[in-house]
Parts: sequence; structure tokens; C-alpha cells
Amino acid sequence: MISTIFVALVAIEHLYILVMEMFMWTSPRTMKTFGTTPEFAKSTKSLAANQGLYNGFLAAGLIWGLLYPDSAVGQHIQIFFLACVVIAAIYGGATSSRSIIVKQGLPAIIALLLVLFL
Repeated sequence: MISTIFVALVAIEHLYILVMEMFMWTSPRTMKTFGTTPEFAKSTKSLAANQGLYNGFLAAGLIWGLLYPDSAVGQHIQIFFLACVVIAAIYGGATSSRSIIVKQGLPAIIALLLVLFL
């Protein structure tokens, strides 16, 4: 049960990122969250929307894994998508902001460990 909760939290986090990047990229709150200026946000709006779409795919994969009727197959789906989130967080931390490793990577690592060992 705890692994399900953590996987769901990671999925919700990525749905929230989708909303910020696809629909709220130029809002003051999102610009503050990502540390961007209005000019930068306006000029990168389509790139952010593309990133948001990818975050949505990660969330969709995690939700698919949670809802899959065969729990063994669902667990494999969760492992795959959690690994994708961890890899994306490591890359984002190395190339963009180290805080990504904590904000996105740490919850995914915890969820992955729980799925693997509980």
C-alpha cells in the first residue's frame, strides 16, 4: 500500500509539472518556481509545453502501472517509469538545476525502492 501511495505521489507531481509547463508557464507563480523572467518565459513557452507533455507521459505511465489489472505486470510498468523519472532527474540536475535531483528524483527513488522491495 505504501508503495502505491508513493508511486501515486510521483504521478501527481508530474501532472502538476505538466500543468505548470503547458498551461501556466508565463504566470508569476510558475516563473517564480522556475526562476524565470517574463521575457524568458514568453520566448520559451513552446519549449516548456513540450517538456510538460513529456512529464505528462511519465505520469500516464505511472498511473497505467498502478491501474494495470495484473499486479505483476503493473509493478514492471511502475519500475520502468520510475526509472525514467530518476534518469530524467539526474540529467536535469546535471544540466539545469541540482534541486531537480531532490524535488523529482528523491520521491521517485523512494517509490522505486518501495516497489522493488515491498
